[in-house]
Amino acid sequence: MLEPFKPKFPLARSLNRVPFILQIVAGMILGIVIALIYPHDHNILPMIGSLFVKGLKSVAPFLVFVLVSAAIARHQTGVQSNIKPIITLYIISMLCASSLALFMSYTFPSVFTELQAADGSLTPPKGISEVLSNFVNQAIDNPFTALIQGNYICILIWAIALGWTFRAAGDTTRRVLEDLAESISSVVRMVIRFAPLGVMGLVYNSCTQPGGFANLLNYVHVVVVLVATMLIVAFGVNAIIVALTIRANPFPLIITCCVRSGITAFFTRSSAANLPVNLQLCETLKLPKSTYSITIPLGCTINMSGAGVTIVIMTMAAVHTLGIQVDFWSALLMCIVSVLCACGASGVAGGSLMLIPLACSIFGISNDIAMQIVGIGFIIGVIQDSTETALNSSTDVLFTAAACYRADRIAKAKGLKTQRELEDAAAVAMPSTEEEVRAAAASAASPIAPEKKDNDQQ
Repeated sequence: MLEPFKPKFPLARSLNRVPFILQIVAGMILGIVIALIYPHDHNILPMIGSLFVKGLKSVAPFLVFVLVSAAIARHQTGVQSNIKPIITLYIISMLCASSLALFMSYTFPSVFTELQAADGSLTPPKGISEVLSNFVNQAIDNPFTALIQGNYICILIWAIALGWTFRAAGDTTRRVLEDLAESISSVVRMVIRFAPLGVMGLVYNSCTQPGGFANLLNYVHVVVVLVATMLIVAFGVNAIIVALTIRANPFPLIITCCVRSGITAFFTRSSAANLPVNLQLCETLKLPKSTYSITIPLGCTINMSGAGVTIVIMTMAAVHTLGIQVDFWSALLMCIVSVLCACGASGVAGGSLMLIPLACSIFGISNDIAMQIVGIGFIIGVIQDSTETALNSSTDVLFTAAACYRADRIAKAKGLKTQRELEDAAAVAMPSTEEEVRAAAASAASPIAPEKKDNDQQ
């Protein structure tokens, strides 16, 4: 396991003590203030924003490749059978969330006016047949060329293929792949550390372009659509899924998960940092440890409904801005791809935003335009990322509890003990104190006494 990067300079250490969300807010405010005071800078501040976007564009292809490969390679054979219902709930929720995000994008379309003049030569696909044709043509390519040119479809195919073959490799080989993924993620975190300066430049550039401060209203619109969609997923879509699973009122469980897990995740903005909170909540809910000890870390990795919402809405905002006509089947393909992207968004700073180019590539949107969307995502990330993390983390516990309650209901209907009851019984049977452990060890080490002979043998 690689050691986390720790800055050595006093100024860098001091900045690390300031919450990152406050740094982003400060960058936004500073960009607006400078635009009000001196709106005539067309070199330095816009260049800072463009350099930040260029840095993201450079590292994103390698990030997608190693992230997906490592996620598939670390899969343990035989574990899936124990958690299949929970994984099914995760996938259903992500598909429903992406579909809802697509509906909201059509009902309340968002546009970013600063992108309209960015790619006038764009030739959008003319239906699902051309989309699939482009998909196949992009998938069959040299992997090194794909990494250089940012061909995310080809990168995804090669990452899945290599990750699948690495499952049969030795532990040392898979550890190398894990370390490579962590190394690339560390590079991404270094780039993300410059987000406050990048956001300052991007906000300044938006405010000084034709349209001025009215451009910021577009950001408010997309934030409202994102947050509203995630709230509907949390209290509407998930409520229906849980109700069908446990056959009872789902809202007490949903409210408990949102209050006990979602609020802390909202402020930490990290599913991994919220992991201890979720494990403690599962113990409070009396869920079987053998289940939640696997599904909570797994959900932290693959259960990304909020990321799916973000990818779909931001991609469709680019589609609406560029005037691309998208049919139903092309949009459905984009939803499926967004779910695949969301499964790889865990543990990466701005992970869902960094995977937007993969969804954009389906509609022929260039990597340059897609990374501008990513830059806008960092501007609105103060609210978007917090809400997304709260949804992702709270549903980890929600679906784990729902699947366990369903299993308990089935077990009781058959007159069997629940998994938690079996674990409690096994824990009682095991020695708990140090004296009991020593006594059990001494008893196991002592020679077995000869059995008494039966009366007929005496």
